[in-house]
Amino acid sequence: MREHIRSTVSSGGRISRELATWLYQEADDALLKELAGTVRARFHPPRRATYLKMAIVNYTNVCVARCDYCAFYRFPGDPESYLLSTEQVCAKIEALVAHGGTLVGFNGGFHPDLHIEHYTELFRTVRARYPDVEFYEMTVAEFMFVTKRQGLDYDESARRFHQAGTRWITGGGAEVLDDAFRLRHSPAKYKVDDFYEAQRALIRNGVGTTATMVIGFDETLDERMNHLERLRDFQDELGVLPSFLCWTYKPHNTDLAGEEVPLSEYLRWLAVCRVYLDNIEHIRTSVLTRNADAMLGLLYGADDFDLPTEDEVTQMAGATISHDFEIILQSARQLGFEPVARAPLTPQES
Repeated sequence: MREHIRSTVSSGGRISRELATWLYQEADDALLKELAGTVRARFHPPRRATYLKMAIVNYTNVCVARCDYCAFYRFPGDPESYLLSTEQVCAKIEALVAHGGTLVGFNGGFHPDLHIEHYTELFRTVRARYPDVEFYEMTVAEFMFVTKRQGLDYDESARRFHQAGTRWITGGGAEVLDDAFRLRHSPAKYKVDDFYEAQRALIRNGVGTTATMVIGFDETLDERMNHLERLRDFQDELGVLPSFLCWTYKPHNTDLAGEEVPLSEYLRWLAVCRVYLDNIEHIRTSVLTRNADAMLGLLYGADDFDLPTEDEVTQMAGATISHDFEIILQSARQLGFEPVARAPLTPQES
């Protein structure tokens, strides 16, 4: 099996779901790193890693989705709930810019009182005020909620965002794209087919999007592979997803609770993702949830990472963020990689 997979990957071939499953369960780390490095080298110089400084600005914590793995959300009317003003949002962007940051990802929740116009007005304001910053203006899950809340179809909603200047709505809110998993933990986040139909509508209407995944809940390996298989098929179909980011569930202050997966499991899964997702250019390792240990992901096929300045969603669940970015960069160098600052990605045409 080892030689069959090695031969397939080294010749530029594609591994099956069954072979990916075998790799995760049976391969030693040396083989995983070798294979992931081989696929990584199809896209990137072997010893270069790119990064950027960014912030995830959580403009509201009001959400009615009731995901049991989330420590961040508050119901409408809760004394701890909030909705930031435009000036409060801009203060957070100013803090990022002071660190030399170039990307803001917005992430809130399923706020029942916000309409498309609330979002587009905010996004239009910050784009005008910060022309040198790129904005990931919401997640697919939030886009789905506001679209349904207003009784629109996905194409009409995507057209409105695009006409208002939105360039990116990221693949956030995916977690594990398997219907059984979602029924257990996030039934208000819609089924997998619906998620991908929303992404297709965004792409059809000129809005860029990305791919994400979170592991370490109670998902089975089969559920994880369902996520990767659908994602690879989707990218085969459309070919416009520039990156895939996988991070680990943080269990503190959540209803689901539990323990965070070991670093070794995260690294092995990153390697499988890199080998299996052979049609996505960038595989990104998560400094937000693994701190300096995330740099080990570069040995397991990742080529890119963020240096985050804030993200209240993961911080509420136990993530720690340091602004001493040199520690992260030095960790990469000690592993033999040259970290190179990059510009934000540009949406691709479908």
